[in-house]
Amino acid sequence: MNKLDADVLIIGAGPSGSVAAKILIQKGYSVLIIERQKFPRFSIGESLLPQCMEFLEEANMVQAVIDHGFQYKDGAAFCRGHRHTVIDFKEKFSQGPSTTFQVQRATFDKILADDAEKAGAVIHYEEEILEADFSSDIPCLTARDKEGNINQYHGKFVLDASGFGRVLPRLLDLEYPSDFPVRQAIFTHIEDNITAPDYDRTKILVGIHPEHKEVWYWLIPFSNGRCSLGVVAEPSFLAKYEGSSDEKLKTLVHESTDLRRILANAKYDTPCNQITGYSANVKSLYGNKFLLLGNAGEFLDPVFSSGVTIAMKSASMAANLLDKYFKGESVNWQKDYAEELQQGVDVFRTYVEAWYDGRFQDILFHPNPDKKIIAMIASILAGYVWDQSNQMVNQSVRRLNSLAEVCREA
Repeated sequence: MNKLDADVLIIGAGPSGSVAAKILIQKGYSVLIIERQKFPRFSIGESLLPQCMEFLEEANMVQAVIDHGFQYKDGAAFCRGHRHTVIDFKEKFSQGPSTTFQVQRATFDKILADDAEKAGAVIHYEEEILEADFSSDIPCLTARDKEGNINQYHGKFVLDASGFGRVLPRLLDLEYPSDFPVRQAIFTHIEDNITAPDYDRTKILVGIHPEHKEVWYWLIPFSNGRCSLGVVAEPSFLAKYEGSSDEKLKTLVHESTDLRRILANAKYDTPCNQITGYSANVKSLYGNKFLLLGNAGEFLDPVFSSGVTIAMKSASMAANLLDKYFKGESVNWQKDYAEELQQGVDVFRTYVEAWYDGRFQDILFHPNPDKKIIAMIASILAGYVWDQSNQMVNQSVRRLNSLAEVCREA
């Protein structure tokens, strides 16, 4: 029998990998994380949702995050032309934390990884997984380190927390085309120099293009006078704009009355990045002694900042189910993991689809919203998409369609 390197092997040291590792260590298991990159490293997904705080609390990571002094966040602001809507998470329907943070992911992810390492997780940075073998009783991962050495790691179970790297989906032929239209994001960090008196740094700002409702912007303020700024559209739309990605983003910002005003003094000091065709899906979220966490399993869209929430939720579920599994208790991976996780993902999917076709925008910008319904929607935007007591979560498609129809008639 091969010697075990750890009870659980985790691919990726991002939020889902670090949270899963910390929870497992607290339960008495050994964890080895194999991470392809060197931390800190850049990543998007910078506006957390309050639901994340429950998972950070479970992993005893909250204080480490608070101590850094990230930007406090208590809601989301939406603008479309002259219409503005503010969602206050403190007025949400669901129980649980109402506030969170907006974070530079390079720093945030390093804090979580360091915390997991201090608790006992072993992290091997700059190692790339080449092969994954689940044919025997002991799963084996083959990796190559930065010096070119080939290493093999054995564990009782494997969690794939590789995010957009999607390691196991690629190696095990689990990738499945997303049914979302291909979209492209252009984004950067700026020195914002915002002086507008009506601008609220405690909220992410989501703006809609004045002429194209399916094109939207994000503005995520940080605590150091900088912002994450991005625009999302179909590639064919962005191809109409001349110049580099930097020039396209500046032009599109200028086309938005709100952003043009708010960012009048901004300094664009960082080259833009872009991602195209980021939505992804898989045939299964689990297999013989492995689970897919977060974006390694499915990624929808950045519009409601759902990625880190789904990642942490999957990490919490996986760690607690593995505890039962290792103790010899019965675990139904399809029902207890895949279906339960997918329930919340599908709620986010409902609202993402409705965002792009305009239904959810019509609800958000209704001039006389019902406070109870807004509280339920606030819960969804705060990440509480697994709360079945919320009528806008339960049967989300039917209820959202009915509400959109009422708003349009009004």
